Amino acid sequence: MRLSRSFVPTLKETPAEAQIASHRLMLRAGLIRQTAAGIYAWLPAGWRVLQNITRIVREEQDASGAQEILMPTIQSAELWRQSGRYDAYGPEMLRIRDRHDREMLYGPTNEEMITDLFRQSVKSYRELPQNLYHVQWKFRDEVRPRFGVMRGREFLMKDAYSFDLDYEGAVVSYRKMMLAYMRTFQRLGLKAIPMLADTGPIGGNLSHEFIILAPTGESQVYYDAAFEQIDPASGEFSFDSPSDLARFYQRLTTPYAATDEKHDAALWEGVADKREGRGIEVGHIFYFGTKYSEPMGLTIAGADGKPVVPHMGSYGIGVSRLVGAVIEASHDEQGIIWPDSIAPWKAALINLKSGDAACDAICEEIYHHVGADVLYDDRPDRAGVKFADADLMGHPWQIVVGPRGAAAGRIELKRRATGERSDVTVADALQRLG
Repeated sequence: MRLSRSFVPTLKETPAEAQIASHRLMLRAGLIRQTAAGIYAWLPAGWRVLQNITRIVREEQDASGAQEILMPTIQSAELWRQSGRYDAYGPEMLRIRDRHDREMLYGPTNEEMITDLFRQSVKSYRELPQNLYHVQWKFRDEVRPRFGVMRGREFLMKDAYSFDLDYEGAVVSYRKMMLAYMRTFQRLGLKAIPMLADTGPIGGNLSHEFIILAPTGESQVYYDAAFEQIDPASGEFSFDSPSDLARFYQRLTTPYAATDEKHDAALWEGVADKREGRGIEVGHIFYFGTKYSEPMGLTIAGADGKPVVPHMGSYGIGVSRLVGAVIEASHDEQGIIWPDSIAPWKAALINLKSGDAACDAICEEIYHHVGADVLYDDRPDRAGVKFADADLMGHPWQIVVGPRGAAAGRIELKRRATGERSDVTVADALQRLG
């Protein structure tokens, strides 16, 4: 993409309404623009990040055995009345009526709808277990939307729903999803800590929220340093082995973590290396048994032919919230520092003297070789402007082409995260960029 032809409206000044780093930087780097309170349009750079995160989330959901579907955003109020949540959910739910005066709602979550779809289709224990997920826009009418996409009213979420014959099977599904989540966050360049959590309006009696560490996080967290030694991507744990999943779950939940240092203080005994910091919630998983399947009349035929009420769980990741969370965890005074896996472009290609034959030739060679993964700053602006925008936008690499180096067939390669600079040949730069 050539920056001179791109819709990347960067800002020099910070908008007054932006209170936290991620909101400021997402506006300044041209990732989003607000269209109403708590509602944002995603511009090309922001949309590319969102797609990259979604891709990784999908890949790990698929690897765990979950199957992707897509449910509607608009739901019938009748389904929520069947579960007993329609009146209990509160004013965060956007309630609407269609032209025939039927009560509808803009879904904040999908437990009722997935239960209805399942009861229409699955009749026998032989068809279990099942785990279905989708990535979908949702709406919760926050009373005070703030902090940009971190606490907006419309947001993109991955939510998955498991169905099992009994509690034992449901626990296996729960542990599979916990492993999938830890692998997902690791691939996003994040260190996530699972903490026992309240279930809230979703209900149930087993729940973990996933907190990523960030200096500007919304919650104070306390945790055992042993969390930092767990590597979910090592191949040590298999989705297909219940014993592996049990071992992973034990390793992941034995170290202590809390949002209150005084909570269950006895569990700190024997912890050799206690850490504390700030954290941001980016995911939440729940096991809630028959909370929805029973009142909604979901039964299947068991092995003995008698009706059985399936046990359920739900598993959410705030995909759009993750964009802000990553920035909160990875930025400096100059701007965003994107992890390689989710950056909108792998590199910024900076031509310091557009019109110089050697500079233009090298830039065109690199641009056509790297392709869609490079943002070519071919603008006639001063070098300082180009460097500032590249740092602001957080490209993992900056490829700097100046007339002196170009004449000798050499360019400068800068790593955004460390500031390390290397004087290399074009061939070497292309090899490093993959």
